Amino acid sequence: MLELRPTCEHCNKILAADAANAMICSFEYTFCRECVEKYLENVCPNCGGGFCPRPVRPSANLRNGNYLGKYPASTIC
Repeated sequence: MLELRPTCEHCNKILAADAANAMICSFEYTFCRECVEKYLENVCPNCGGGFCPRPVRPSANLRNGNYLGKYPASTIC
C-alpha cells in the first residue's frame, strides 16, 4: 500500500491525501511540485530517481474497501 506522506520533504508544506501538487519517486519520497520543479530539477535527492504525480486514494469506498477510511494517509513525516 502506497504511504501517503503528509508533507513535502524539502519545504515541509502540508500535502493533503488528495493534493494535486504532491509528487513521489519510486521509493515514495514525497515532495511538492514547486520544490521538484524549482529546486530539485526532477531528481530525487534521496535516491536519484525522477518524480511522478502521487496518486489520490479515494475518500469514499468505490471498490473493494480500498479507500482513505480503511487505509488512511500517514501522519509520519
